[in-house]
Amino acid sequence: MASSTGEETVPSENVLEWAQKDKHQFLHVVYRVGDLDRTIKFYTECFGMKLLRKRDIPEEKYSNAFLGFGPEDSHFVVELTYNYGVDKYDIGTGFGHFAIASEDVYKLVEDIRAKGGKITREPGPVKGGTAVLAFVQDPDGYTFELIQRGPTPEPLCQIMLRVGDLERSIKFYEKACGMKLLRSIDNPDYKYTIAMMGYAEEYESTVIELTYNYGVTEYTKGNAYAQVAISTEDVYRSAAVVDLVTKELGGKITRQPGPIPGINTKITSFLDPDGWKVVLVDHSDFLKELEV
Repeated sequence: MASSTGEETVPSENVLEWAQKDKHQFLHVVYRVGDLDRTIKFYTECFGMKLLRKRDIPEEKYSNAFLGFGPEDSHFVVELTYNYGVDKYDIGTGFGHFAIASEDVYKLVEDIRAKGGKITREPGPVKGGTAVLAFVQDPDGYTFELIQRGPTPEPLCQIMLRVGDLERSIKFYEKACGMKLLRSIDNPDYKYTIAMMGYAEEYESTVIELTYNYGVTEYTKGNAYAQVAISTEDVYRSAAVVDLVTKELGGKITRQPGPIPGINTKITSFLDPDGWKVVLVDHSDFLKELEV
């Protein structure tokens, strides 16, 4: 298969090695909201995020807003999508939550409460442990876990997704995306196991938290959560890896590698074995896109 230069062929025996050599970065997570300005107001006033950019695409009847705790070239951000005339979405049973790290969860919760936010778990230590956390909901019903943590370069620190076979999912993200298993926790009292997957230490970067609930093999996806985007140095090589891994573990490529018409940013997209969508984006193209 051709590389992004169009000159190099990937030897089949070396295909799987590429995902481990590639330099990945979590870019953004995409999901749909019913009122873009309402959500922007909530995230900036309650969470302390910054509105980084906003765009309207009237010919396609949607608008986007990108928000986060720092510039897109160095931070993980949320990409909110508003589809004209659609004010409500089904989050489904598979999506879990996003997480934000804060040095003072108690104060953050009080600020959110004062602004009318919905608190679904009051701040406090976890049962049997010392970690302090709380849960809140945004105006569309998305859950955010607030985690007390020291200063961190990446406050937007987790995406939690439920999966039907944890070992299969761990292998998939290791092989297809080059992620590392950072830690796993089994909690038989509450009948679940989690695995933290990512590219750097959990307290320094964003991770995907995969959750397996004992005996549950399928979840509904709804139509609210869309996908996570991750950078790659070569979408063609990465797509070749994903193609092999899906044949072994499940999932499928939903968009063959190549440039997006009109933008020329090269991407490829695929579904994992549980149907969660991942988009791999050429890193150089992404940086050029930010300059426009």
